[in-house]
Amino acid sequence: MSELLQQIDINQYFPAALDWASNILLAIVILLLGLWFAGRVNKVIVAASKKNKHLDDTLFRFLGSVARYIIIAFVMIAVLNRFGVQTASIVALLGAAGLAVGLALQGAMSNLAAGVMLLIFRPYKVNDFIEAAGRFGKVTEIDMFTTILQTFDNQQIIVPNSQIWGDQIINHSHYDVRGVDMHFGVAYAESTDAARAVIEAVLANHPHVLKTPAPFVEVETLNNSSVDFLVRPFCKGEHYFDLLYSVPEQIKKALDENNIEIPFPHRKVILVNETTKDLVL
Repeated sequence: MSELLQQIDINQYFPAALDWASNILLAIVILLLGLWFAGRVNKVIVAASKKNKHLDDTLFRFLGSVARYIIIAFVMIAVLNRFGVQTASIVALLGAAGLAVGLALQGAMSNLAAGVMLLIFRPYKVNDFIEAAGRFGKVTEIDMFTTILQTFDNQQIIVPNSQIWGDQIINHSHYDVRGVDMHFGVAYAESTDAARAVIEAVLANHPHVLKTPAPFVEVETLNNSSVDFLVRPFCKGEHYFDLLYSVPEQIKKALDENNIEIPFPHRKVILVNETTKDLVL
């Protein structure tokens, strides 16, 4: 009789145990397949950036990580659902938590959004010299939240991406050939043809000034005390600052050697001597 009761009890709980075991096994299968699929999607997205050199690896690594975590989140919900957990309340809780975190990290999210836009449109890249957010320097790193610049005096500047994306960006390294604008003034008494010839000779002898396109040397302004030339030699982008800081001194020396006056602001004072006669009453 006891053996019969024991057999009845086993038969009573066997379907529940079998169902529980099948749920565990199915949950493990779902988890393993989900993790494999999430990793596979991540690799596919990252690999897509390597097919085109114009695509940024940082952006695609971020997108791959986002896709991976989203898939893992859905996999965990599916696993919990196998054990009878009400996932609707969990999804609502996660949504509310995400909204609260988003509001708390509003500034960080704006930097993230700006970082995504910068990495998609790529107005600059690493090793470019840019001027943005009131800063100038060489780009050493671009991530999802900040852009890191290195200045000429070897300082590191970390600029939030939202400040860069919402402002004017000047990329000094975008084009291979650049013009260097400089201004020089000579006295009105000097010959403009002679001054132009001296300036052109200096540019012709400079090792970094390109022959094509030819340098531009013309009178730009008739100023109060000088005739001002606009001088624009062209060079490779990496030689821009070499020209900017070497040509003015060379032109100054050449003008001095040719006795061409470089005027400085001055004022002419005219004294009038008025004689007065005393009235004798």
